[in-house]
Amino acid sequence: MITIPIIIVTALISIAAFRSSKFQGKLLLSPYGIVHRKEWYRLVTHIFVHADYLHLIVNMLVFFSFGIFAENIFNQLKQEGYIASSTLHFCLLYFGGAVISSLTTVNKHKDNIYYQGVGASGGVSAVVFLSIFFEPLNKLLLMGIIPIPAILFVVGYLVYSHYMSKKSADNINHDAHFVGAVFGFIYPVLISPSLFMVFLRELRIF
Repeated sequence: MITIPIIIVTALISIAAFRSSKFQGKLLLSPYGIVHRKEWYRLVTHIFVHADYLHLIVNMLVFFSFGIFAENIFNQLKQEGYIASSTLHFCLLYFGGAVISSLTTVNKHKDNIYYQGVGASGGVSAVVFLSIFFEPLNKLLLMGIIPIPAILFVVGYLVYSHYMSKKSADNINHDAHFVGAVFGFIYPVLISPSLFMVFLRELRIF
């Protein structure tokens, strides 16, 4: 099980970064630094730092809730012969989602020396949406209160993230949320196109 070790490492690094702005500055996402100073490592290190304790706790709680389920999915896919290593694919999903989702941000802000980003939201979104792919009718609590089918959450989340990205009205990286979510949702099809039939069956279409 890799979810809990990732949470522990992320928490330790994030807390250390809270206590040292210099340490955080070396790890956070700097599109200008990545493009103009070739600091490519930031595509990965920014995943382990967060803006504050609330940001860290929310991200890790969601990651824990869906990460365990995603690991079970990969274990089942391994048993069925779709993949050779469940741990490898989980890491590709989480870290791949975080890195790929940051590329849009890097391209958009590559000439902005002041732009900085932190957090694992792209990777967390990927894990959440892979889980929804395999159980699209499972109920999620909207605002923690209203139960809705997960597939409706997918549509609402993507529309909202796209709208807020265009609006640019806050300091949240909605591009990372959107791209990470899409990456997670299509990841099973990248493993095997035949898995799309699982999604359709779970929707009761077939």
